[in-house]
Amino acid sequence: MSAEDSRRTRGAQAYHFGLSAEDIVARHYTERGYEVLERRWRGAGGEIDLIFRNGDEIVFVEVKASKTHARASVSLGARQQARLCASAEDYIGRLPSGLLTPMRIDVALVNGAGEVACLENALM
Repeated sequence: MSAEDSRRTRGAQAYHFGLSAEDIVARHYTERGYEVLERRWRGAGGEIDLIFRNGDEIVFVEVKASKTHARASVSLGARQQARLCASAEDYIGRLPSGLLTPMRIDVALVNGAGEVACLENALM
């Protein structure tokens, strides 16, 4: 296998691991009574992995997957945080209550075993 093929294979595996992690996190939230509003929503700053409603509150979730929760937790850099916040603001701005809508941004960490650790209000 060439180096190029190896990179493609690793890229495809990472992509599918990410999709699987998003599905696991979506189940994690829906089992707790949250309603899925959007998956992979694109806003002003970029993509938001999952958006839920919990009562009146809108919950934006960035999913990070890696072999360990610790590795996943360090993969959200400052620029990505800023883009996530910009997209959340864009989404909220389109709702009838606009910026008065209760909201939070969570980061959901998924390890190689499929275990979820949610950091509520991770970005303020």
